[in-house]
Amino acid sequence: MKIIAGNISMTFAYAFFIVPNEIINGGVTSSALLLHALSGYNIAMLANLVTGLLLIICLVFLGKEYFFKSIVSSLSYMLFFNFFYSLNIDFDVNIVLVILISSILIAIGYYLCITANASTVGFDVIALILHHKNEKIDIAATIRIINLIVLILGLLVYGYTSIVKGIAFTLFFSFLLKKMLDRKHKALMIGRDSAFDETSSVKEVK
Repeated sequence: MKIIAGNISMTFAYAFFIVPNEIINGGVTSSALLLHALSGYNIAMLANLVTGLLLIICLVFLGKEYFFKSIVSSLSYMLFFNFFYSLNIDFDVNIVLVILISSILIAIGYYLCITANASTVGFDVIALILHHKNEKIDIAATIRIINLIVLILGLLVYGYTSIVKGIAFTLFFSFLLKKMLDRKHKALMIGRDSAFDETSSVKEVK
């Protein structure tokens, strides 16, 4: 349920805010926008193609547990993005509000999927692989770096306006995601410490 809810949150933001406003944010949908500009193929189809390739990478490097949960994530993403995108609804909202709303929705989506031990089958796959290799590597910071790399490539296709919007989105989105993941990590550490204290107390009583 967390994975499905996370993908609904993300695809809603991508279909109704990110794509219509041509915000290049470094994710799979942004990559699809770039490929669309270069090839002319349908954005939804290209997003599905990139998602499929990342799913294969997920299986190879993250194992079966992540892979099977990520299948749910990828199918949810493709289903809901294609559905929302097909509605062809364009909200007439100030660009600042667009960035704020989409950042919040997508950060929540990433958080729900990651904490359910599933990739969003976006470029967070790369971040998760690196984090599994070395736990000191920060997931949110790595996603931010990957997004910025895609942003630089997007500059050549969509110009500086889309990139400025994308940078603002990336910084705010990654800030929110980091805050949520850090809070989750602290809660887990407190839980472990409490469990350790309870075990020690039991041993002392015995």
